[in-house]
Amino acid sequence: MAEHFTLRLADSRMLAPSVRHLVFERVDGQPLAFIPGQFLQIHFHYEDGTATKRSYSVGSVGDGTSPVQQIEIAVSYVDGGAATKLLSELEIGGTIEASGPYGRFCLQDTDTHPRYLLLATGTGVTPYRAMLPLFEKLLAQGNREVVLLYGARNETELLYGEEFEVFAQTHPGFMFHGCLSRQPRAVPRPGDRNGHVQSVLAELVPASDRDIAYLCGNPNMVDAAFNTLKDFGLPVPQIRREKYISSR
Repeated sequence: MAEHFTLRLADSRMLAPSVRHLVFERVDGQPLAFIPGQFLQIHFHYEDGTATKRSYSVGSVGDGTSPVQQIEIAVSYVDGGAATKLLSELEIGGTIEASGPYGRFCLQDTDTHPRYLLLATGTGVTPYRAMLPLFEKLLAQGNREVVLLYGARNETELLYGEEFEVFAQTHPGFMFHGCLSRQPRAVPRPGDRNGHVQSVLAELVPASDRDIAYLCGNPNMVDAAFNTLKDFGLPVPQIRREKYISSR
């Protein structure tokens, strides 16, 4: 059941030129119980006093099953956005109101297919960061693969890219492909791909008897990848979707 609580900013850093990583703790000192893949809602008011809210996936990396003390989110900046103004001006020690967790974009016990296809753009990669401990456990059982296709215009926009690279290097069965649509790296890495996520997806030859797919990020990518997966024969129940829309 969702709770309402006050969050205090404990730390922050820039992940990319227009994306900020924020670390919060609950003012009441309680941990946050959540399932990797869920999100929080931040509550605030417009200048005219109208109440509004924005949703952000929890990116905290714990053990995948226990509550976390530090609540991490990634925030994309939108020109003129009310949430952007609020969160960009929030200083260490500042507080905001929040509620949650919400959502069902989570791994399920019924996911018994041998390969997970994870697709993301922008801050849509955040829930996959939180899922890493769960994937670690699945991979340890053997006979499982996880492939993350992460789309960005250039390498500076691959949020948490180094973390995913390290995880791939230390966990056989996990593959990370940075899909760069506008500018390749000066020194390409083996996992790099040129082009959009949905185009690279076809290289993996998705199959209904092998794959469960998770799509998170830009609605255009989600829709295009969804159609590609259906063309390869994946039934809709094997395609989980979460669209990220930048709100002002």
